[in-house]
Amino acid sequence: MPDWWEPLLTRARQSRPEDFTRWPGQPDGARPSAVLVLLGNGGDGGDSAGPDVLLLERAATMRTHAGQVAFPGGVSEPDDPDPAATALREANEEVGVQPDSVTVLAQLPPLWIPVSDFLVTPVLAWWHAPHPVHPLDPAEVSRVARLPVPDLVDPANRMLVRHPSGYVGPAFQVAGMLVWGFTAGVLATLLELAGWARPWPRDRVADLPSASERSSEASDAVGGSASAWPVR
Repeated sequence: MPDWWEPLLTRARQSRPEDFTRWPGQPDGARPSAVLVLLGNGGDGGDSAGPDVLLLERAATMRTHAGQVAFPGGVSEPDDPDPAATALREANEEVGVQPDSVTVLAQLPPLWIPVSDFLVTPVLAWWHAPHPVHPLDPAEVSRVARLPVPDLVDPANRMLVRHPSGYVGPAFQVAGMLVWGFTAGVLATLLELAGWARPWPRDRVADLPSASERSSEASDAVGGSASAWPVR
């Protein structure tokens, strides 16, 4: 494994819910879910390129989470033995990640999302044998990308976004993707734990654009429709 995994891995294994969220509880009845936080080594840039993270963008036509950028993942099923199995199954179903190409390294603390009442376990993993991936159902996933960590920590790509509900949280704007909400919060904490974060202007606040606006910006960024854009 690349040297950049430390100190991230040690600190992630020691992390607490309070490191990631303002709602550290685990209420009864919350739906168990999991997401795959899959770190690779620089895409096609070789071993010296540094880490990247796999993210997908939900289709703008979905009833919930339309146009939102997220880690692969979803609700646990009865046959899933643990959160890692849920995360790997969902990543395979959504964008074709092969489970045998992934080494699971740690399960982060379960995090409650009040608005949806999900209890989400982020599963931290190393993509030791990366391969091409793409949206398997364009009605659910419009795009998938490997975002380089150097781009995510670039101060020019960081901001706060204000949701119509009044919620204000961290966000990243990279490669035509606006990463916000739960996904941005987990990423921001992991960047701090790894020691990769750089100072950025905390007074840069933008209103969250609509799902259709975010989808349009993403299409423009890749020169057309992003529904079948392959990523290596």
